[in-house]
Amino acid sequence: MRIAVVRETQDGEARVALVPESVAALVAAGHEVDVEPGAGAAAQHADQQYADAGAELVDGVADAEVVLSVQPLRADQVRVLRPGAGTVSFLPAAQVLDLVVELRDARATSFALELVPRISRAQTMDALSSQALVTGYRGAIVAAGLLRKFFPLNMTAAGTVQPAQVVVLGAGVAGLQAIATARRLGSVVRAYDVRAAAAEEIRSMGAKAIEIDLPTLEGAGGYAREMSDERAALQRELLTPFIAAADVLITTAAVPGRVAPILVTAEMVEQMGPGSVVVDLAAESGGNVEGVQAGSIVQIGHAQVWGGRNVPSQMPGPASRLLSQNVVNLLALLTADDGTFAPDFADEIVLGACVTHGGHVRHSPTRDLLGGAPEPPEADRPQQEGPA
Repeated sequence: MRIAVVRETQDGEARVALVPESVAALVAAGHEVDVEPGAGAAAQHADQQYADAGAELVDGVADAEVVLSVQPLRADQVRVLRPGAGTVSFLPAAQVLDLVVELRDARATSFALELVPRISRAQTMDALSSQALVTGYRGAIVAAGLLRKFFPLNMTAAGTVQPAQVVVLGAGVAGLQAIATARRLGSVVRAYDVRAAAAEEIRSMGAKAIEIDLPTLEGAGGYAREMSDERAALQRELLTPFIAAADVLITTAAVPGRVAPILVTAEMVEQMGPGSVVVDLAAESGGNVEGVQAGSIVQIGHAQVWGGRNVPSQMPGPASRLLSQNVVNLLALLTADDGTFAPDFADEIVLGACVTHGGHVRHSPTRDLLGGAPEPPEADRPQQEGPA
């Protein structure tokens, strides 16, 4: 099949959906790959590298059977797709409903990387996790760069320099990578997650688990359940002494498609000492820290509060390499034995990640947001709907 890789145009997006190594693998498997000139430039991949890997440098997506991108396609790109063409990208459907309508009306078969089910068989396609890995690492490095003191313990003839005290809230993929990176830099790390099972993972990274007397909030798909206002207030009260004593606070609690929970109030940040640093990796979805601004540094009390914005794109090379492999693995599931684009909706991964197909919105929560448009005829629809 003919696969197209577009040049990203969204402000601040430096990643690319396929790196040259992945292009070479797809070409070796018998596919044709078109790459828009400059698509990989921001991720340090020159056009010549793509040409050497077997790609054709082509503007536009009109001839492609499958179009790959990091951010969603623009409406003008969707309108020139051939009927039945596939698209694979991050696609925050609830935030881009107009684009979902365009995809539906173009009869495109669109897949959202963030909707890939969190099951064992889908781990190699889990772009959220691969990009969270980059986010967590970058968050710790940003914190170390902003903090005007050593992260590690230093014992010198002139005296002992104490290590930085770091607190990480959230122990998902991003949180665990932030913990691991801060520990490698030599700091003392304490971490908390609302899921009791995460405490052992925190300790496995060499950090100390913060234990407060509150019930666990285990949820579906590896995420935490939402907490009540009463629980949130009590949690903030119990975490305040740990945050006040920290040189660095890194927050990572975010769930795709939802507003991030406020874990830390401005009053809590104001209790941190002079020169302290807060890194909020959930700032784009509202933030875990009251007063944070995505893409900016604001001063709250004595602390610099850094709000992350498209953090994986700040390390576009490794982020693209990981994302590219996720995309290739998902493409393999969307390809028939004869090499054609033929999604099998009996597969729970294909079904779960699909947003639109055959002129219909397949993802039921998105369809509900659009006013509950009629479902496709029985003969033309999967047997179940994808996850929220």
